[in-house]
Amino acid sequence: MAGGSSPSPAAAPVQVRCAGCRGVLAVGPGMTEFICPKCHMAQRLPPQLMPKPAASSSSSPPPKSPAKPAAPAPQQPRKGAPQAQGVDPTKIQLPCARCQAVLNVPHGLARFRCPQCGVDLAVDHAKLQNFLASSNNAAAAPAGSDPATQSPQAPFLPTLPPGVTQPLQLVAGGTIPMVLPTAQPPEEINEVAIDVEREEDEGGTVGETFTDYRPPKLSLGQSHPDPVVETSSLSAVQPPEPTYNMKIMDELDKTKALSCLQIETIVYACQRHLHHLPTGDRAGFFIGDGAGVGKGRTIAGLIWENWQQGRHKAVWVSVGSDLKYDARRDLDDVGATCVQVHPLNKLPYSKLDSKAIGIKNGVIFVTYSSLIASSERGRSRLQQLVQWCGHEFDGLLVFDECHKAKNLIPDAGSQPTRTGKAVLEIQEKLPEARVIYCSATGASEPRNLGYMVRLGLWGDGTSFQNFAQFLGALEKGGVGALELVAMDMKARGMYVCRTLSYKDADFDIVEAPLEERMMIMYRKAAEFWAELRLELLSACEFSAEEKSNSSQIWRLYWASHQRFFRHMCMSAKVPAVVRLAKEALAENKCVVIGLQSTGEARTEEAVTKYGVEMEDFVSGPRELLLKLVEENYPLPPKPDSFQQGEDKVTEIQRKRHSALDVSFKGRVRKVAKMVDVSDDDTDDYSPSDSDHESTESDEEFHMCQICNTEEEKSLLLHCSGCSRHVHPNCLTPPWTGMLTDDWSCYTCKMEEGEEEEQDAHVADFSKRYDSAVEKKQKILDIIRSLDLPNNPLDDIIDQLGGPDNVAEITGRRGMLVRASDGKGVIYQARNAKEVSMEMINMHEKKQFMEGNKLIAIISEAGSAGVSLHADRRAKNQRRRVHITLELPWSADRAIQQFGRTHRSNQTSAPQYRLLFTNLGGEKRFASIVAKRLESLGALTQGDRRAGPSLSAFNYDSNYGKKALTLMYRGIMEQDSFPVVPPGCSDNQASIEEFINEAKAALVSVGIIRDAVVCNGKDAGKLSGRIVDSDMHDVARFLNRLLGLAPNIQNKLFDLFTSILDVVLHNARIEGQLDSGIVDIKAKNVEMNESPKTVHTDSLSGASTVLFTFTIDRGVTWESAKAMLDERQKDDAGSSNDGFYESKREWMGRRHFTLAFEGSTEGMYKIIRPAIGEALREMPLTELKSKYRKVSSIDKVSKGWQEEYDASSKQCMHGSKCKIGSYCTVGRRLQEVNILGGLILPVWGTIEKALAKQIRQIHKRVRVVRLVTTNDNQRIVGLLIPNSAVESVLTGLKWVQDIDD
Repeated sequence: MAGGSSPSPAAAPVQVRCAGCRGVLAVGPGMTEFICPKCHMAQRLPPQLMPKPAASSSSSPPPKSPAKPAAPAPQQPRKGAPQAQGVDPTKIQLPCARCQAVLNVPHGLARFRCPQCGVDLAVDHAKLQNFLASSNNAAAAPAGSDPATQSPQAPFLPTLPPGVTQPLQLVAGGTIPMVLPTAQPPEEINEVAIDVEREEDEGGTVGETFTDYRPPKLSLGQSHPDPVVETSSLSAVQPPEPTYNMKIMDELDKTKALSCLQIETIVYACQRHLHHLPTGDRAGFFIGDGAGVGKGRTIAGLIWENWQQGRHKAVWVSVGSDLKYDARRDLDDVGATCVQVHPLNKLPYSKLDSKAIGIKNGVIFVTYSSLIASSERGRSRLQQLVQWCGHEFDGLLVFDECHKAKNLIPDAGSQPTRTGKAVLEIQEKLPEARVIYCSATGASEPRNLGYMVRLGLWGDGTSFQNFAQFLGALEKGGVGALELVAMDMKARGMYVCRTLSYKDADFDIVEAPLEERMMIMYRKAAEFWAELRLELLSACEFSAEEKSNSSQIWRLYWASHQRFFRHMCMSAKVPAVVRLAKEALAENKCVVIGLQSTGEARTEEAVTKYGVEMEDFVSGPRELLLKLVEENYPLPPKPDSFQQGEDKVTEIQRKRHSALDVSFKGRVRKVAKMVDVSDDDTDDYSPSDSDHESTESDEEFHMCQICNTEEEKSLLLHCSGCSRHVHPNCLTPPWTGMLTDDWSCYTCKMEEGEEEEQDAHVADFSKRYDSAVEKKQKILDIIRSLDLPNNPLDDIIDQLGGPDNVAEITGRRGMLVRASDGKGVIYQARNAKEVSMEMINMHEKKQFMEGNKLIAIISEAGSAGVSLHADRRAKNQRRRVHITLELPWSADRAIQQFGRTHRSNQTSAPQYRLLFTNLGGEKRFASIVAKRLESLGALTQGDRRAGPSLSAFNYDSNYGKKALTLMYRGIMEQDSFPVVPPGCSDNQASIEEFINEAKAALVSVGIIRDAVVCNGKDAGKLSGRIVDSDMHDVARFLNRLLGLAPNIQNKLFDLFTSILDVVLHNARIEGQLDSGIVDIKAKNVEMNESPKTVHTDSLSGASTVLFTFTIDRGVTWESAKAMLDERQKDDAGSSNDGFYESKREWMGRRHFTLAFEGSTEGMYKIIRPAIGEALREMPLTELKSKYRKVSSIDKVSKGWQEEYDASSKQCMHGSKCKIGSYCTVGRRLQEVNILGGLILPVWGTIEKALAKQIRQIHKRVRVVRLVTTNDNQRIVGLLIPNSAVESVLTGLKWVQDIDD
């Protein structure tokens, strides 16, 4: 309206999150300072919500209404989220230089990281004092202002000086001081320098994974029959000089039974066995060769060498008794036909060298399970072995497949395995034994090195007093530290690790989408489990279960839940397995199908229940559900418990508590709280503490005649009729009435009315019991009616032609086969009449290897050490297609399973097909394997990039935990999501719909607890809580995820992985991502001076060496122009390829770059004059926002050359860089220091030196690899920042030049 006569519309309050308690506050219009009503913190609005100054002339009157607030911050992804956070006045408020978030900086803090965008920030305290002084002066009200219009102001709140529109600015990186906006112009921010610093912190590109292997210092024996490789990291380390002369070498030259690799292992193992550790024990050796390289024959060669040296006793510990046949074969192959192999499990427990048994020498073959066995009289196999060997025993003690001894040092809360303890004990009792640790997966994580005490990595004479210290250092150092351990062991001559080349093997991850019927089956099963959970909750309340019983039920429920859906995932892949198998057979290949569990337990339970003849194969999931409900559904006590007469009640109570260990030493008041069999909670008989006397006499204690617990007289009822003492709660029903002197127990009460009351109580219990039984029966009927899949193992064998076509190499004793008439199935033993059960797996293997059966199904239990490869000696030489129906629980087992079909002396390498369903939750199992594979590659191969990679599925990591917490906070509406949830657009309604769906799903699987439906303005919304321990429990999330309907399961999983990508990206930017071995790439790498020896190992003579290199990373103008011309000539580029200059100037000049499209559309490779090709490709949108294309070649040529020349001596921050000459950001010529050779002995010194560094990236232990330009010398070691070199050398105390 004209004239402004109408009142202005009321301004809406602003939502702000409190800086103290983080509660959401509504701040009235016009208020700039306020006090939180909850935590009482005085604070003010952040700058972006401060009212704008009124636009009026000095003569006009002051406005009557408050000025409109500034434009709100960009809308949050969730409705109702506060637009900003309040400002804590007890700290200094400074905006981040990069993201402009207002940070509350405590006084005195000089360096810190922005919690929002992660950039490093620094404060100059001298300039800060000036700022505070001007702030305090400005805190007084300006002259001439109207006090009535001023907002109430806390006296300690510093406000900005007049005319200052922006608070003090923090600057990213280095020690660049803060600058007062009013005193001097703001310091320029070099965006390109920030980008380059981020890229350098991310680490180098991945180089080649493997290098071909040949013994570097031995030229004995013939080549290995198959290509063998070593990781490039390990190949950079040289073993010690070989000095041992083998006695059997002449014989091997004639027979050619061992390859050069196997001979090298024997030489270094025998050489190592000549030494003793500082503890006095003989040093041991670790053979870490990959599966199929030929470790068995190497061990046989070691036994034969020691036999020729006069050591005629040996102990060979392995995983299965079947492998004794392989041991015999290997010994025969190397010529040791006279050496007897004695399987210990076939021998009595008496002395092995007694007249009755008569074993004086040879090889005792013992399994790990036998090692921990003992007789009924208490004599153990371990004692038997030690007695046979004798304390002075100096023969071979071989731990084959030694990963079986892992978990000697278990995770917190669990116990060491008996096997691990037995392996440790036999080593302690035989200090002179020549120990060999032998496994492709011996150290899948550092914790599992605990039993390898003879390697001398910790203890006397090392940097680590005990294994706990060693473990702590490795876990702190991450994967890079694990890689160093492998390299250290090789350098000291105690470790070899080669693997068969996977060059010809194919690895495919095959996704098997759920078929329509399976999708419906899965959805209904998920709905049933959610309903079953509610039924069990109700039943537990109804039956008044004890807390311990209730928690046991829930443990079983969730364990069965996981097993059930894991089984469903396996069943969902059966059609894909059958299809892949038939395709392979059609291509004239043969098939190996790997799984972990056979479902034998469920099958045997079904056979016991239904008999050996059934209509169809057993459904494992159905039997599992039936067992869970039948055995664990909580029922009230049976009505026959309440028979007339106290005798029956007493008998029941005594039976119930007969297991209690009641001690009467002293006066045990009440040993255990007795079960209240009634669900009536009205028992208010609870004497106060004041009723207890401080001194008691024996007369004041009596025994309850029902539960046999000694108790104070005042707490027991005393029957005036039969004089018995009882607890009120021990009676059935419990006594809840008043205590009187003439109280009588139920037996003594003869009054008719009281008897009727008891009868009514019993009738009530009977009704409740019958109702619960009826409910239980209904649930069982529903389970029987559910459409659920059959046991996958039986199903696959049936669909692929039955046992006549499929060789089964598993641990199960019986199987279901289709009847000859095709109607129904019959349970039968796996072995035929002519084959014993012990030999059935060997028989089935033979059938497969001879080509009588072209499909083999293997389980972990049946296939350890078994060879199923396309052996040149076998009749069946078809190419193997290895399908993993079920990924093993750990990477140790995955590698073992892969090694069944990829071995030495094969005509062709296998094709691996790793099957996953399209259910997000199933990737949980892959994540466990991936986690182990990462460590496994690091330790057993020295480079975690070796072998098949499943790292894309590694979710159970610290980053995964952080991502999960962020996701849960978003779902619980405590924070906004870092990404838009899948299937949602930016509009608020779709996000709220997703949140509601996600909440309902998480409630149904027990992650959100105490769920209630809200009323009022949030009517219909779910609220609840997620306990702290669940907030970062990735394993539980992925487990429970399996029990959701496929649609929401995949949505939640996609959200989780999207957030994880963001978390990983941020970690990479901050330099926190553990990238293992990093390659340093440069145009030119030259060694500056002779390497310096800084430490020498007394046992092996290996040394720690400091190398100094000068690297040139730059790209000349001529090279850059040639690269672009080449690309344009081939017409391979896009229209956006070309030279670009930065839009922002820095110190009067712009940065130049060459960009051309990379392997992915829309992503561009960036080449800079100073550092060459950037590590990450840049999206086109980012490229165009920061740079503009330049067409003038002269302009680019000049700018490029200037930057190239300037970067030879100066970093990108320019001459004013506060880190000075130590700064390497964007510097073309750099000095790089690498500590190579032995690292573990000097670990402590290095850690201390790195801890003093300023930049976060320099504080981390970083393993790098580089190759010199002139002589292709490969160096792997720890990167020592220039600023830390002096500190390291001082710590190591002395430096000596290496003799040329």
